[in-house]
Amino acid sequence: MAKVSNILARKGHDTISIVPSTSVYQALELMADKNIGALVVKNGEHYLGIITERDYSRKVILKGKHSSDTTVEEIMSTELPHISPEDSVEHCMELMSDKNIRYLPVFINAQLAGIISISDVVKETILQQKETINHLKDYIHGNG
Repeated sequence: MAKVSNILARKGHDTISIVPSTSVYQALELMADKNIGALVVKNGEHYLGIITERDYSRKVILKGKHSSDTTVEEIMSTELPHISPEDSVEHCMELMSDKNIRYLPVFINAQLAGIISISDVVKETILQQKETINHLKDYIHGNG
Protein backbone atom coordinates (compact mmCIF):
# COMPACT_ATOMS: atom_id res chain seq x y z
CA MET A 1 0.00 0.00 0.00
CA ALA A 2 1.36 3.40 -1.02
CA LYS A 3 2.21 5.86 1.72
CA VAL A 4 2.83 9.59 1.95
CA SER A 5 6.53 8.76 2.35
CA ASN A 6 6.50 7.40 -1.24
CA ILE A 7 5.25 10.77 -2.50
CA LEU A 8 7.80 12.73 -0.47
CA ALA A 9 10.60 10.44 -1.66
CA ARG A 10 9.66 11.22 -5.26
CA LYS A 11 8.97 14.95 -5.00
CA GLY A 12 11.13 15.93 -2.05
CA HIS A 13 10.49 17.59 1.28
CA ASP A 14 11.18 21.16 0.20
CA THR A 15 8.43 23.73 0.58
CA ILE A 16 8.34 27.36 -0.40
CA SER A 17 7.25 29.53 2.49
CA ILE A 18 6.37 33.13 3.25
CA VAL A 19 5.66 35.15 6.38
CA PRO A 20 2.07 36.01 7.38
CA SER A 21 2.53 39.75 6.77
CA THR A 22 3.26 39.20 3.05
CA SER A 23 0.71 40.80 0.75
CA VAL A 24 -1.51 38.43 -1.18
CA TYR A 25 -0.23 40.06 -4.37
CA GLN A 26 3.38 39.16 -3.49
CA ALA A 27 2.28 35.62 -2.63
CA LEU A 28 0.57 35.27 -6.01
CA GLU A 29 3.67 36.57 -7.77
CA LEU A 30 5.78 33.94 -6.02
CA MET A 31 3.29 31.17 -6.86
CA ALA A 32 3.31 32.25 -10.52
CA ASP A 33 7.11 32.47 -10.57
CA LYS A 34 7.47 28.96 -9.11
CA ASN A 35 4.48 27.55 -11.03
CA ILE A 36 2.82 26.25 -7.86
CA GLY A 37 -0.66 26.60 -6.38
CA ALA A 38 0.14 26.95 -2.68
CA LEU A 39 2.68 28.39 -0.26
CA VAL A 40 3.44 27.47 3.34
CA VAL A 41 2.96 30.32 5.82
CA LYS A 42 5.55 30.33 8.61
CA ASN A 43 6.68 32.55 11.42
CA GLY A 44 10.35 31.62 11.66
CA GLU A 45 10.32 27.83 11.64
CA HIS A 46 6.78 27.67 13.08
CA TYR A 47 4.12 26.44 10.62
CA LEU A 48 1.00 28.63 10.62
CA GLY A 49 -0.96 27.51 7.56
CA ILE A 50 -1.11 27.41 3.78
CA ILE A 51 -2.24 29.99 1.26
CA THR A 52 -3.67 28.63 -1.98
CA GLU A 53 -4.99 30.03 -5.23
CA ARG A 54 -8.40 28.94 -4.00
CA ASP A 55 -8.00 31.07 -0.85
CA TYR A 56 -7.28 34.03 -3.11
CA SER A 57 -10.23 33.52 -5.41
CA ARG A 58 -12.73 32.92 -2.61
CA LYS A 59 -11.47 35.26 0.12
CA VAL A 60 -10.14 38.20 -1.87
CA ILE A 61 -11.73 38.44 -5.32
CA LEU A 62 -15.22 37.30 -4.33
CA LYS A 63 -15.18 39.52 -1.21
CA GLY A 64 -14.23 42.63 -3.20
CA LYS A 65 -10.84 43.00 -1.48
CA HIS A 66 -7.60 43.99 -3.15
CA SER A 67 -4.64 41.62 -3.24
CA SER A 68 -2.13 44.39 -2.57
CA ASP A 69 -4.01 45.56 0.56
CA THR A 70 -4.70 42.10 2.00
CA THR A 71 -2.12 40.04 3.90
CA VAL A 72 -1.63 36.32 3.61
CA GLU A 73 -2.51 36.00 7.30
CA GLU A 74 -6.03 37.29 6.60
CA ILE A 75 -6.90 34.57 4.09
CA MET A 76 -4.62 31.56 4.70
CA SER A 77 -6.05 28.12 5.47
CA THR A 78 -5.19 27.12 9.02
CA GLU A 79 -7.49 24.20 9.78
CA LEU A 80 -6.06 21.65 7.36
CA PRO A 81 -5.70 18.11 8.70
CA HIS A 82 -2.12 17.10 9.49
CA ILE A 83 -0.81 13.85 8.09
CA SER A 84 2.37 11.85 8.60
CA PRO A 85 4.66 10.05 6.15
CA GLU A 86 3.20 6.77 7.37
CA ASP A 87 -0.37 7.66 6.34
CA SER A 88 -1.70 5.83 3.30
CA VAL A 89 -2.37 7.56 0.01
CA GLU A 90 -5.94 6.24 0.23
CA HIS A 91 -6.39 8.01 3.58
CA CYS A 92 -5.15 11.27 2.03
CA MET A 93 -7.51 10.85 -0.90
CA GLU A 94 -10.44 10.37 1.49
CA LEU A 95 -9.44 13.42 3.57
CA MET A 96 -9.08 15.61 0.50
CA SER A 97 -12.39 14.44 -0.93
CA ASP A 98 -14.35 14.66 2.35
CA LYS A 99 -13.02 18.11 3.24
CA ASN A 100 -12.89 19.41 -0.35
CA ILE A 101 -9.23 20.43 -0.08
CA ARG A 102 -6.29 20.12 -2.46
CA TYR A 103 -3.28 20.30 -0.14
CA LEU A 104 -2.20 18.53 3.05
CA PRO A 105 0.74 19.42 5.30
CA VAL A 106 2.92 16.47 6.30
CA PHE A 107 4.42 16.46 9.79
CA ILE A 108 7.04 14.42 11.58
CA ASN A 109 6.98 15.04 15.35
CA ALA A 110 5.23 18.43 15.00
CA GLN A 111 7.78 19.58 12.38
CA LEU A 112 6.61 20.31 8.85
CA ALA A 113 8.11 17.66 6.56
CA GLY A 114 6.46 18.70 3.30
CA ILE A 115 3.22 19.39 1.49
CA ILE A 116 1.33 17.01 -0.76
CA SER A 117 -1.28 18.00 -3.32
CA ILE A 118 -4.19 16.18 -4.89
CA SER A 119 -2.03 15.98 -8.01
CA ASP A 120 0.69 14.16 -6.03
CA VAL A 121 -1.91 11.70 -4.71
CA VAL A 122 -3.27 11.03 -8.20
CA LYS A 123 0.25 10.51 -9.63
CA GLU A 124 1.14 8.09 -6.83
CA THR A 125 -2.10 6.16 -7.33
CA ILE A 126 -1.40 5.84 -11.07
CA LEU A 127 2.17 4.68 -10.40
CA GLN A 128 0.92 2.05 -7.97
CA GLN A 129 -1.68 0.82 -10.47
CA LYS A 130 0.94 0.56 -13.22
CA GLU A 131 3.17 -1.40 -10.88
CA THR A 132 0.32 -3.79 -10.03
CA ILE A 133 -0.48 -4.26 -13.73
CA ASN A 134 3.17 -5.06 -14.48
CA HIS A 135 3.30 -7.60 -11.63
CA LEU A 136 0.13 -9.24 -12.90
CA LYS A 137 1.48 -9.37 -16.48
CA ASP A 138 4.70 -10.95 -15.22
CA TYR A 139 2.71 -13.49 -13.20
CA ILE A 140 0.48 -14.38 -16.15
CA HIS A 141 3.45 -14.82 -18.44
CA GLY A 142 5.33 -16.91 -15.88
CA ASN A 143 8.02 -14.37 -15.07
CA GLY A 144 7.10 -13.92 -11.43
